Amino acid sequence: MDTPTTQALRLAAIETARSVVVKVGTRVITTPDGKLDRHRIDLLAAQLCRIADTGRQTVMVSSGAVGAGMGKLGLERRPSGLAQLQAVAAIGQTDLMQAYESSLSNMGRHASQVLLTAEDLRRRSAYLNVRNALIQIHAYNSIAIVNENDSVAVSELMTTFGDNDRLAAQVAGLLPEAILIILSDIDGLYDGPPDHADSKRIDLVRTIDESILALAKDQQNHHSKGGMSSKLEAAQVATSHGQTMIIAPGRDDRVLDKIFSNTPIGTLFLPPEKSIRGRRRWINSAAHVAGNLILDDGAVDAVCKHGRSLLSIGITQSNGSYEQGSVVSICNAMGKEIARGLINYPSSEVDQILRQPSENISEILGHRPYENVVHRDNLVLSNQPDS
Repeated sequence: MDTPTTQALRLAAIETARSVVVKVGTRVITTPDGKLDRHRIDLLAAQLCRIADTGRQTVMVSSGAVGAGMGKLGLERRPSGLAQLQAVAAIGQTDLMQAYESSLSNMGRHASQVLLTAEDLRRRSAYLNVRNALIQIHAYNSIAIVNENDSVAVSELMTTFGDNDRLAAQVAGLLPEAILIILSDIDGLYDGPPDHADSKRIDLVRTIDESILALAKDQQNHHSKGGMSSKLEAAQVATSHGQTMIIAPGRDDRVLDKIFSNTPIGTLFLPPEKSIRGRRRWINSAAHVAGNLILDDGAVDAVCKHGRSLLSIGITQSNGSYEQGSVVSICNAMGKEIARGLINYPSSEVDQILRQPSENISEILGHRPYENVVHRDNLVLSNQPDS
């Protein structure tokens, strides 16, 4: 069998992507004097909207808050103190979001600010809430603009992502069938120093090994924390989740349009052939299953044959003590596991709403944060056939 070409592999990754996470760095969306490049944001926003118009969930992970704050305050150098950095990021974040909202609204969409810390994705309940929020933002015809919450990150940096490259990879891990695109001031990964005339861009990376990692050389500057090393670390995370990643030239005015028209651009990183996407792998192989749900035949059919979310009306029994965001085993009437999933309600509340229609949840519990007990995107079918 012939080995697929790089262009064929790109096309396959694009066609199968249900979600798109685009990360843009500070040096791409700020001018040399540190101010926001609003023309660049206009160009990117228009392309993001064209991606979203295809039905794909589209998320932007954007650096630039510190750079925008520096420009607003007239600072020539990035502050070194934590408190100063936090303040500059807070001041710049407003300009950053205003720029995205203005640009996206021209295309009939809204910008939704999502500020995260590493802890938000370490705790499973918070992980689930972030994921569900991103899904709903997309449903509301909006594009999430994600950034690390620099204004509250602690000085020890224990709850920071380090830079937005790794943050983008973790966000992509939240979403179904995502492709991660990192827009850089460098055109891709090179086999030598990018500014050397004899260096060549690498079109395809099948495996991130020591020889690939050795090609990364961070360049220190006064505006950006990221470098090629962090981009390769992001690629390791993304590909371990079963996702494709592309590093592409952020200053190309049509970079996203070119990627989605399968124009050769940037460097493509492929996941291992037998990988399972990170979220599903975690759900399916979680060390601890906190409880189990027994379903009636109608719910089993809806989940297994029609890809539906699990509603409370189809649950006949709940066993175990579990919290929101725990992994639960989902079983048929005979007790055979048919799926596993992340649950939206704790066991104390599931006990009260089982066999009840979704519209009754508010009256029973006094609130209804979710209309489903397990969302279909947080559910993994078991390999065993139904009986």
